[in-house]
Formats: sequence, C-alpha cells, structure tokens
Amino acid sequence: MTAATVSTTPGARAASGTGATPAGRADRAGRRPATTIIVTGILVVVAIYFLVPVYWVVVAATKTTDDLFATNGFWFGNSFALFDNLSAVLRYDGGVFVRWFANSVLYAGVGGIIATYLAAAGGYALAKYQFRGRNLIFGLVLGGVLVPGTATALPLFLLFSQLGLANTYWSVLIPSLVSPFGFFLCRIYADATVDSSLVEAARIDGAGELRIFHTIGLRIMTPALVTVFLFQLVGIWNNYFLPLVMLSDQKLYPITLGLNNWRSQTDRLPEFYELTTGGVLLSVIPLAIAMIALQRFWRGGLTEGAVKA
Repeated sequence: MTAATVSTTPGARAASGTGATPAGRADRAGRRPATTIIVTGILVVVAIYFLVPVYWVVVAATKTTDDLFATNGFWFGNSFALFDNLSAVLRYDGGVFVRWFANSVLYAGVGGIIATYLAAAGGYALAKYQFRGRNLIFGLVLGGVLVPGTATALPLFLLFSQLGLANTYWSVLIPSLVSPFGFFLCRIYADATVDSSLVEAARIDGAGELRIFHTIGLRIMTPALVTVFLFQLVGIWNNYFLPLVMLSDQKLYPITLGLNNWRSQTDRLPEFYELTTGGVLLSVIPLAIAMIALQRFWRGGLTEGAVKA
C-alpha cells in the first residue's frame, strides 16, 4: 500500500483534521474563542447590572448622612459607621424595624410555603389525572398569570373590608397563598418528569393518592418547587402596593412599607437616611441567604436523569 493510499484513510483524515465529521466541526465551532468571549462578556454585564445596586447599598450603609452626600457614592466615606447605623435601625422607636422584619418573614415565609404546596398539588392533579374541564381550568390559570397584582388590590381591599379582615395579617397573607405562575410551572414540570407508569406501580402496591403525591410527586418536582418558592418569596418580600392598600397599623407593616415610611421623612429629618440605608441592607440579607441555600436543588434538578445506566 502506497503512502498516498494511507493518507486518504478515515483515520488519517481525522488525525490531520482535514476530513472532520460534521459533529466534530460543530464541536469545534461551539468552542470558538469569539463565541466564548461574547458569552462571557454578556454574563459579566448582567452580573454587574445586578451586583452594582447591592454594592451601593453596602457602601451607603457604612456612611453617615454627611458622607452619603459629600463623598463618592461607590466608595466608603471618611468614617465607617456601619455598626452604628445598624444599631440605630434596630433600636429606633422601640425596635419597630424588628417587628417589620418579623412581619415580612411571616408574610413571605408562610405565604411562600403554602402557595408552593397548593401550586404543586394543583399542577400535579392537572398533569396526572384525566377529568372533564381540565384544559379549561388550565386556561383560566394562564389568564390569571396575565393579570397584574395591582389590578386586583383595590377589589381585594373592598372584599376584605366587608369581611372585617382589612388592616389585619390575613389581608396580606391570604392573597399571597395563590400563585398562578407556580401552578402553571408545576403542571408543566409534573407532566414532563413524573412518570405515569411510576404512579400506576405505586397504586398497584396499594399506596393512596395522597401518599403517592407526597412521597413520589413532591420529591420528583423538587426543582420546580424551589423555583416557585423563591419567586413567591421574593415577590411577597418586595411587595409594596398590596400592604399599602390593606394596612394602616404601623405594627403590621412589612419591611417595604416601613422603609418607605422612613424614606418619606428624610426631607425634614436627615438622620433617616442612615436608618433607611441600614434597613435596606438588612432587608436583602434573607433573600441572599435563601438563594445561596436553595441553589443546590436547582443544580440537582438540572443534572437529574442526565446519565442513565
């Protein structure tokens, strides 16, 4: 066999790179330096967009009122007053900020957990059970996703006023128990991941429907549940308009309403700038902890089923 013949064999072409397969060319194309640079640049811009406001809050919380306006907004001031500011936040008006913080934990924590459970139960039922009107219900839920919360705040206030629930914890907590987006997401995720044959096998083994849902459905749907819970947690924690409409008692305020109340007094009492910036810093800590603690469930859900025996 001549050297020319050897050089034209598939192995030689693959080794020389002149006859690469389409899959090989696509693999190399996905690792082109230009593509990597563009994607990395976009991710860096997005990261900066989200991190810069947090950085500003951290820096502003370390300043006195004079330094807040007399020094660079993105660098520390002449004096480091972080601990003094946080202490003032926690002590002001008999510790009212602690009360607001506890209220936000109640609204967002309880509301997020119950809303996630109800969304999981409804989504699982629509995905795994066949009954008349199932598609109609799903369509109504999709319509609910399109309705902004501000459009329903006033009707809810009128309804809760007639029921005697306005200006109570229930007036903020009850509307937080429903998540149309969570319902939609759980229905899609349950339909794609919860195998009907697994459900049938559990029924043959004598397991009841509630037991199947709690032991099989909820475990498989964990990534979707974490997503729904985080969306609901952040949405309720940052909700401002609904508590503004429902509540008049300062002791029932969540953090958002309480901090806005402080900010509105900065024109006549400049020391409220320090209270506001310190309170904002404390208010973002629970959300950051929740994101860091729950992200492992996302990673586990993304890789689940990627490798099969």
